[in-house]
Amino acid sequence: MLDVRKLRLLREVQLRGTLAEVAKALNFSPSAVSQQLSALEAELGVELLRKHGRRVQLTQQAEILAGHTAEILERLEIAEQEVLASTSRAVGTVRIAVFQSAALTLIPPLLRVLEEEHPGLRIEMVQHEPESALFDTFAGDFDVVVAEQYPGHAAPHHPGLDQRLLTGDALRLAVPVDSPVTTLADAAQLAWVMEPQGSASRHWGEQQCRVAGFEPDVRYETADLQAQMRFIETGHAVGILNDLTWAHSTPSVRFLSLAGAPRREIFTSIRTASAASPTIAAVRDGLQRVADDLSSTSLSTDTITLPAATPAAFRASGVSSSAAADA
Repeated sequence: MLDVRKLRLLREVQLRGTLAEVAKALNFSPSAVSQQLSALEAELGVELLRKHGRRVQLTQQAEILAGHTAEILERLEIAEQEVLASTSRAVGTVRIAVFQSAALTLIPPLLRVLEEEHPGLRIEMVQHEPESALFDTFAGDFDVVVAEQYPGHAAPHHPGLDQRLLTGDALRLAVPVDSPVTTLADAAQLAWVMEPQGSASRHWGEQQCRVAGFEPDVRYETADLQAQMRFIETGHAVGILNDLTWAHSTPSVRFLSLAGAPRREIFTSIRTASAASPTIAAVRDGLQRVADDLSSTSLSTDTITLPAATPAAFRASGVSSSAAADA
């Protein structure tokens, strides 16, 4: 009888590509992973892995075995969740991956709900970019992922992961309160703050500017949305923000609606093998209730001006780089 633990290592190699990544994901040493896989090869009497540059490549026999292993692991997870479901109690640990604005606005109220209603439930949260978090949930590193997708930019799909819409929020141009900007095109000559290259929000924001007829002058890059808000509040940049970013605060900026009133979708994904779990259901239900509460307090008008003291030096002609150093 083959050892499921060794089979899982082979499946992890298929997913992650290197022994180092497998070791990191499972908290093993690379040598321990190598030894276990060598033992599996000896038991089967066939070669399973070949070196391919810095990565390893599964042989045909290993691919066959890894395919069956994926089914075995899924059945084991289903069996575990059905046993837990028979108790109708939400207990144990749930690992959640979330992006920043969700971590700031959804998770704290979720924890309050779960502490009151399911005291036997432990939540572990990691801030993670949606694209990689979806893969890591598919691979078993997380139980629930809260992810996002922008209009016309679908999030990656992975077999065995479902997708349930949680909420949506508006995407708006944020400018300092004393800025003369009234349309996206008016911001063509201004300094912009955006997320780093490669993120979905950065790509989507750049596309909006290009459709409006200009390439944004992105002088400030940060994945920290609170830092983005601060750059805008202090008059040093403009940017496109989502409503969830400021759900529990009162930002001192002016919001302008974009053409077509675009909205970002926020959704949760879990492995379908864990769908029967009362623990997972409790977390998803709690997230939905929190999201519904936030939706009821979202912006009610397209443009909102909030009081603030921003630099009078902000002009439609642009913002100097030296001004940013004083922020």
